[in-house]
Amino acid sequence: SGRIIERAGGSMAEELERRRRSRPLPSGEFALSDALYFLKTGVESIVDDQVTQRFSSEELASWNLLTRTNHNFRYISLRLTVIWGLGVLVRYGVLFPLRITLAVIGLSWLVIGTSLVGLLPESSAKRWLSELVHLTCYRICARGLSATVQYHNKENRPQKGGICVANHTTPIDVVILANDGCYAMVGQIHGGLLGVIQRSMVRSCPHVWFERSEMRDRHAVTSRLRAHVAARTKLPILIFPEGTCINNTSVMMFKKGSFEIGGTIHPVAIKYDPRFGDAFWNSSKYNMVSYLLRMMTSWAIVVNVWYLPPMTIQEDEDAAQFASRVKSAIADQGGLLDLAWDGGLKRAKVKESFREEQQKMYSCFIVGHGGPESSA
Repeated sequence: SGRIIERAGGSMAEELERRRRSRPLPSGEFALSDALYFLKTGVESIVDDQVTQRFSSEELASWNLLTRTNHNFRYISLRLTVIWGLGVLVRYGVLFPLRITLAVIGLSWLVIGTSLVGLLPESSAKRWLSELVHLTCYRICARGLSATVQYHNKENRPQKGGICVANHTTPIDVVILANDGCYAMVGQIHGGLLGVIQRSMVRSCPHVWFERSEMRDRHAVTSRLRAHVAARTKLPILIFPEGTCINNTSVMMFKKGSFEIGGTIHPVAIKYDPRFGDAFWNSSKYNMVSYLLRMMTSWAIVVNVWYLPPMTIQEDEDAAQFASRVKSAIADQGGLLDLAWDGGLKRAKVKESFREEQQKMYSCFIVGHGGPESSA
């Protein structure tokens, strides 16, 4: 799993109880040795941070002739250098021009095809043509990335009127999933080329685009999504509840908003093979153009997609617990680490409430009020 240190298991109370066994203290007494627990936990977090390392590319066990994994040592042997040089010629001189051509064809067909379909009156024929145009476009774009995708358990593919949720590694997750079925996309309205594509898509298919002001209104977003799900004839909504790209080694906290809409949840696990190309988008390091250039000059995008059985919220669950259960199922199927941390920590600091929660747990242990962590 690439862990640097082995963390001790158990809760805070269990760890502190173990440390106090040699010198038992009455309830309510502070022990100086308690500080060692917090010191040890803090050092562990610095040495082997479970959060920030999820926002950088996964380390490879061996070199894949794309980039050096060790930037301090570049020259290994003449033969390896020659092989790498030939690889550069093939990737940039042969594969890259072909992929650019396919991407331009796919996007042009998407804009032209959806605009033409959008002129037709609403009918089953229009919906069929719209799905055909979308599928054709995404499959051409997938060829433009040399995507090799293996879909598992196709009998569990998301159905109309449902919500498809998946772990998020890259913007091309959309292309990978839409290569095997049509989805209603959810997102903010943009300008430029992306805005042209969005406007043409929504003419032929009921995608859910929001203005920037609407995105801040959680109630308005939820209402529109709930109305979409209630119409059982509409395409399943595609949502990435993590809210940011993670490096495909783990799954981080799912935002509960996606699970408050209602309806059936169709979980999907996506796992990329980093040996052929690093699909992770580190948005703090690369802009979209630089990222797509890296993708189109990789050897290939090799990925496995698992469709999991549909899930619904249970009577004794709230939205947060349901989100956590779905996340755990995706992590288990994809062979990913299941983390409770919020992916929003990619750009934000830890909330003050989390620190206060740790302080409250320690206080409960000291005074013996039987808090959630003091039952050991």
